[in-house]
Amino acid sequence: MNIWDQLVPDCPAPIAAAAAAALERVRPAWAQVDELVLRNQARVLAAFQEAGVSEVHFAASTGYGYNDIGREKLDELFARAFGAEAGLVRIQFASGTHAIATGLFAVLRPGDRLIAAAGAPYDTLQQVIDGAPGSLAEWGVRYEEVPLRPDLSVDPDAVAAAVRQPDARCLLIQRSRGYSLRAPLSVAEIGALIRRAKAANPAIIVLVDNCYGEFVEAQEPPHVGADLTCGSLIKNPGGGIAPSGGYIVGRADLVERAAAHLFAPGIGTEVGANAGVNRLLFQGLFLAPHVTGEALRGAQFTAAFFDLLGFRVRPAFDAPRSDLVQAVELGSAEGLKAFCQAVQKASPVDAHVRPEPWAMPGYTDPVIMAAGTFVQGSSVELSADGPVRPPYAAYFQGGLTREHVVLTALRAANELAAAGVLRA
Repeated sequence: MNIWDQLVPDCPAPIAAAAAAALERVRPAWAQVDELVLRNQARVLAAFQEAGVSEVHFAASTGYGYNDIGREKLDELFARAFGAEAGLVRIQFASGTHAIATGLFAVLRPGDRLIAAAGAPYDTLQQVIDGAPGSLAEWGVRYEEVPLRPDLSVDPDAVAAAVRQPDARCLLIQRSRGYSLRAPLSVAEIGALIRRAKAANPAIIVLVDNCYGEFVEAQEPPHVGADLTCGSLIKNPGGGIAPSGGYIVGRADLVERAAAHLFAPGIGTEVGANAGVNRLLFQGLFLAPHVTGEALRGAQFTAAFFDLLGFRVRPAFDAPRSDLVQAVELGSAEGLKAFCQAVQKASPVDAHVRPEPWAMPGYTDPVIMAAGTFVQGSSVELSADGPVRPPYAAYFQGGLTREHVVLTALRAANELAAAGVLRA
């Protein structure tokens, strides 16, 4: 009996062989991740040391949160780690979408134009822009998407033309692929796009949706000129232990505007009780480079494994990466369901739950979502989801340990074989 038979009883021989071959394939790529993690850990450690983090900063605050020196230190720490002037880190952010929406409402005014640089943004953000009560459209903000090229790449010429319009105020750059099959944007590509946009319109404000991208490269968007960068603490920068929250980092004046929108003008960054979770937020950021590295290694294995099994994967296992998301095209609604249900079965929490597609708020198509996580919705732990529409791609991301990802991918392949989607 080989190890694969021990790990997954009755594992078909072709699936076991593909898993073993995939592990051999990814070893050189895993070595590159080792170097990346070391670089990012050094950057984060330096930020802790330069900020003078102390145990006193872990103390709880309640109510308004006035004079919370820990919260103030956390803002400074994120700014240092991300290469920004200022930071706004709060558990009062409910999600990454909430943080991004806060940044957009902070900088846009009636009559302004918001331009999305990479086609349609993530489904939930589309509702923020136009489609839900209280959206930017209700406030008189105009919106324009710059279409992707036929090869699904961003068109810098078209972006430059769009930001030259007299009412252009904010350029939104989504780093991750979202529910699309375009490649995520690297930090270098984001920097080149920012330089091109600001050459065309020096007053344009660039806001980067950084979800799923933190610590996947050795730099972050503020290092290459982003004015505001937003994300979620229950993704990469929370290290798998942050219980909630989000962050905004960037230009000090714009971060203050974001704080005024999140709380109230005149109060801004002075409030926001930490409710006793500060230590988890500090420690989560410290762990973030390592946890992100584990998730990256898991994604590389998943790509190699499912490629060997005959599925189309994006990106390839050895391709450069700028986010954690691994897309696996299943080809049918049945395949997508079987994949996500297998991920749920392989989870440490709620493994007995059977996810089904449903009309999730903020999404245009039924979505199936598997996430047996310790923190609800924490996609850095390990999750798989996707809209039930062609090409029926599962967006697989996260993993606190690479071993969990390997076991989950193996379970998914077996479930696909049992469902007749994979001929093993």
